[in-house]
Parts: sequence; structure tokens; C-alpha cells
Amino acid sequence: MHELPITQGILDTAVAAAQQADARRILAIDLVIGGLSGVVDDSVQFYFDILSQNTLAEGATLRFRRVPASAACLDCGFTFETTPPLSPACPACQSALVRVEGGREFFVESIEIDDDDSS
Repeated sequence: MHELPITQGILDTAVAAAQQADARRILAIDLVIGGLSGVVDDSVQFYFDILSQNTLAEGATLRFRRVPASAACLDCGFTFETTPPLSPACPACQSALVRVEGGREFFVESIEIDDDDSS
């Protein structure tokens, strides 16, 4: 259910950017989603299809780019990809001093608009 306010934020961001660019409509929105963000693509798409009705973004394509979670060992410096549940130890040296480095990302990477007023 947390995807509803997230999707509203995506829509608000895209529409504001499109209006600032004097766009006629939004064609596509590129999203970057980290593997640890907890955001479900299908839920975002579902809410977007509903929320975008009668806006500049109606009919726009959402393009999802998943970024894997990564961690780094504070003892040996080994960096590795990980998935939930997170590993409690470094796979290279078995140290428990591991820090999550990536995978929490969630942002609008780009917005593709139609600003052609010739039609």
C-alpha cells in the first residue's frame, strides 16, 4: 500500500517538470529502483494507471530500472551484490563488519515529453 503515495509523488514530479517545459504530454518516465527499496513495480504501475488519468501523464510508459543491492566488507574491502535477507557476513573473509552500500535508491531518472505543438 505504500506504493500509492510513492506513485503520487512520481506523478506530481513528472507533471510539474512537464508543465515547466511547456510539454503537451508525458510519453515516458524512467524510474530507478533499488533492490532494498521495497517498491513493487506492478503496484506502482497499477496506481500510476489510475492516478494519471486526465493528466499530462495519461498513457505514459513507466520504465523500471532495477539496481541490485550491494554491500562492502569493512575489514577486507570486498564489495558484493546481495539480496534480502542480507548476508550477516562477508563472503570473502566471513567478517561480520559489513555495510550496505547500495540498493535503497528510488528516483525519477528522466521524463520523456512531447513538446511538439504542430498537430
